[in-house]
Amino acid sequence: MTRISQKILLAFCYLFLATGCSLPKNADTPENNNTDLAAISQAVIQAQDASTPVQTRALNKVSGDAVFPAQDYYFIQRNAENSATETDEQYEGTFPANREPDDVWQRLRDNFSLPAQNNPRLDQQLRWYAKNPDYMKRVSERAAPYMYYIVEMAEKMQIPSEIALLPIVESAFKPFAYSHGRASGIWQFIPATGKRFGLKQDWWYDGRRDVYASTIAAYELLTKLQKQFKGDWLLALAAYNSGERNVHRAIRKNKRRGKPTDFWNLKLPAETRAYVPKLLALKRIVAEPDKYNIQLTKIENKPYFEKVATHSQIDLALVAKLAELPLDDVYKLNPAFNRWATSPNGPHYILLPITQATLFKEKLAALPKKQRIRWVRHKIRKGETISTIANKYHTSISSIKRVNRLHRNFLRAGHSLTIPVASRSLHSYKYSAKQRLKKQQNIPRKGIKVSHIVRQGDTFWSLSRQHKVNVRSLAKWNSMAPRDTLRPGQKLIIWSRTGASTSHNDPDHLYIPKQRNIMQRIGYRVRSGDSLARIASKFKVSVQQLLRWNKRLRNKKYLQPGQRVTLYVDVTRQTS
Repeated sequence: MTRISQKILLAFCYLFLATGCSLPKNADTPENNNTDLAAISQAVIQAQDASTPVQTRALNKVSGDAVFPAQDYYFIQRNAENSATETDEQYEGTFPANREPDDVWQRLRDNFSLPAQNNPRLDQQLRWYAKNPDYMKRVSERAAPYMYYIVEMAEKMQIPSEIALLPIVESAFKPFAYSHGRASGIWQFIPATGKRFGLKQDWWYDGRRDVYASTIAAYELLTKLQKQFKGDWLLALAAYNSGERNVHRAIRKNKRRGKPTDFWNLKLPAETRAYVPKLLALKRIVAEPDKYNIQLTKIENKPYFEKVATHSQIDLALVAKLAELPLDDVYKLNPAFNRWATSPNGPHYILLPITQATLFKEKLAALPKKQRIRWVRHKIRKGETISTIANKYHTSISSIKRVNRLHRNFLRAGHSLTIPVASRSLHSYKYSAKQRLKKQQNIPRKGIKVSHIVRQGDTFWSLSRQHKVNVRSLAKWNSMAPRDTLRPGQKLIIWSRTGASTSHNDPDHLYIPKQRNIMQRIGYRVRSGDSLARIASKFKVSVQQLLRWNKRLRNKKYLQPGQRVTLYVDVTRQTS
């Protein structure tokens, strides 16, 4: 037997004695074993090191014990039959200190704290996510810039880490999401609730889409609801979705009937009944993605963006230039900005990737505030108003009044105004509210595309009946919600179902190219001497089209003066 073998044998003899096989009863107390175990592990390691190459020391099994090297420490993993008699205190000093995981998803898993739930509704949502792995991959990619911050704030505000997954349920992490219920942003705040929790909303800025501010507001609201429902997070989540009044009403109803008042037994709106199970299903997906064949985009467990103070209004194109970033990337981190610049009234900060933040701060510090916005001089003409001038330069009335110190709306022809304007073409600001609307309205859909100018008395309901379309669809085509107010003069795009289905080969079909033609629905009152051919010629349409749009005329031989005829005309082709 070699000297090395003797050392190993002696070490394990010492180990055998130390486990209590021949020691008095008080020898297995934690205070006696702490020192002994550390000495044992060190003896085994020293003996092993003398005879084993470094490359083969990753995992060696000797007499049923496993020795694991882990950076600068080692620990002994005991057999299952011995572990029941050992306490955590025995290994104090031999295990590594808690280390932050490299991946945000793992950090989430480590901090899940909501009680486990089992319910058929949860299983139903779980099956849907498992059957749609591409959806989960897209969502996790969109979450990447924001997830670290959302998880970090959840921990700071003592929110269960599962709730950091709520934006998947609310908006699929689409920063510009806008629902039929007028909710906006990744946390889907409605206007009133957003204002109640400090999320400013004006022409320039919508705090509901501010990832930084809305995350804090969402956690404040959820904390308030959790306290209101005596610590029940499931009821708090249900109230976040449908409102606390609905949840309280359902609880009172169950109490009167002697039924349980937990979330699973309440009669709530269908959307809310699925809402909480979706979050709980996502918890299971994130906890065990491999089990459900889900691939989550890896998100590093470190900050992605930094909040940088600007102290004044600044053109977003200039932000992109100073930070050496594409303008689209600036908007994606700062979706709250509706226009081409930050709000003159604040908040005066911008979110930038950490890699570019220092560069931006250095360049911004050397730039005077007056040079952060481009200015033009406008000479007032007779008949012009602040409103028409603001529309012309794509700025707000309040900005013009503030810069020019105007206290009234009265303007005097011949005087000049200083106007803040964008430094680039408005088409460059692809994620401004106007450009997003234009993109949404230009998506091809089924039906005849009609450009409708809103008149006094128009509503989504009346227009939907006229054009045989769904109210919610009509609002969505125009980036609105059914309860949003229509303003006279506002332009809506309507994919009317009153005509034939779309066919580019039909010579009688009114086909409107996307960019050049502008269609408008008009009502024409028949005059003496009018005929179908004369009206068709006047408005540059065909008789067949007139009959299609006015089916009641098909069986009538003559037109009557005063009779109403509906037409869809291309206003760019009308010369008189």
